[in-house]
Amino acid sequence: MLEIKKECSFLELRDEVWCGAVDTLKTIVEKDKIEELMFLLEDIFYGTTDIMAINDFLWFDSDYIFEELGIQEEE
Repeated sequence: MLEIKKECSFLELRDEVWCGAVDTLKTIVEKDKIEELMFLLEDIFYGTTDIMAINDFLWFDSDYIFEELGIQEEE
């Protein structure tokens, strides 16, 4: 099996995700927490991973992400 490792900027990441992950990234942009998110992703996915794992994390763990980034969700 061939493994390809690629560095990814926020803009590239934004273009790769889908469904609920898009909403999570939209909130992060609105709250100006892009840099903090990228550091969090580097900490969590310190090894090689794939876009599906990152997408699922952004989609299904948004509460955790927002808490870690100090983002208060609005009612």
